[in-house]
Amino acid sequence: MRRRRAAVAALALGLSGCALPGWVPFVGKKTEAPRPRAARAAPVAEAPRRGPAPASSTPPAEAARRVPDEHVTDRVIAVVNNDAITLSELQEAIAVYRYESRDRTKPTDELVHQFLTRMIDNRLQLQEAEREKVVVDDIEVEEDLTDRMKRLKVANREEFEKLLREQGITMDAVKKRIRDSLRVQRLINRKVRLRVSVTEPEIMKYLEANRQKLETGLGYHARHILIVPEGGDSDAAWEAARIKAELLRTQLVQGADFAELARKHSRDASAKDGGDLGTLKRGELAQDIEAQILALQPGEVAKPHRSRLGWHIFKLESKEGLEGEGLDRAKAQIRDILFREKYEARLEAWLKEIKQRAIIEVRLDQP
Repeated sequence: MRRRRAAVAALALGLSGCALPGWVPFVGKKTEAPRPRAARAAPVAEAPRRGPAPASSTPPAEAARRVPDEHVTDRVIAVVNNDAITLSELQEAIAVYRYESRDRTKPTDELVHQFLTRMIDNRLQLQEAEREKVVVDDIEVEEDLTDRMKRLKVANREEFEKLLREQGITMDAVKKRIRDSLRVQRLINRKVRLRVSVTEPEIMKYLEANRQKLETGLGYHARHILIVPEGGDSDAAWEAARIKAELLRTQLVQGADFAELARKHSRDASAKDGGDLGTLKRGELAQDIEAQILALQPGEVAKPHRSRLGWHIFKLESKEGLEGEGLDRAKAQIRDILFREKYEARLEAWLKEIKQRAIIEVRLDQP
């Protein structure tokens, strides 16, 4: 039950707009009470509170209340156009993050500034959604809330509301944050996602430039014969082994059975299996040997290759390549990569654009 309470509290306090990283809790404007303004406050170095993180058994709502110093009155730390962000909202966001991540370290100035930047970005997005008249119907909020309750394995609405009340959270506050989250998602879909496309020529260009990387992990099936020098490590022994390997390759090229010759002549552990190495993944064998095998066509036998062990004869039985279904999978992967790159670039440009036309005043470091 304690774990479920924590999950419900995290849902209520941690809903986030889709433009923000997943680890940043969404702490939109509170609707329960107006924001007070204080003439003076303690330095922001105390916000979030410099002390041990809440224990993992402490609910986020309680953890959020513990972060502010008891002597610090709420104050405005940033103004985004005409919308204020208060110290308590920032502290609440960091308290929830520390609760969810089990972070027991002292919040750094860098972390505080990161959270405030994310909150400013999110306010800008909500204001933009308001300006664009982005509307989310009540039924959409209810559907999203129902989905979240299912994921939390909450039996019914009454149980959910009871869990919320135990955390000091109202259902209206949860719905407000869900609505804001959906509005931001819809706005970003309109302003960013729907304006990103990936063309076939772009996919093929990426494929050719990254073919080797994309082929990593594809399998191939090969056989192997190892001829070891007999009678010591002399040049004569190595030359005799080379000649034997050449003669065996000639027989193989002329149609001799590879498995039979491997069982008879190979000194490799695979000899008992007719030289069968099974299905290998690219990167499993030494690079020079693998390159020689993959340069073959299926059914082709390579020229003898010398290593410190002896002379090797390889035959390629089959290999997976970027064609057919493999090509389709690779192209789908490339499309996702290129779309994500374009999406992130366009999102960053859009956020920069709305920031440039906004009036933002940061008072975080003011006493």
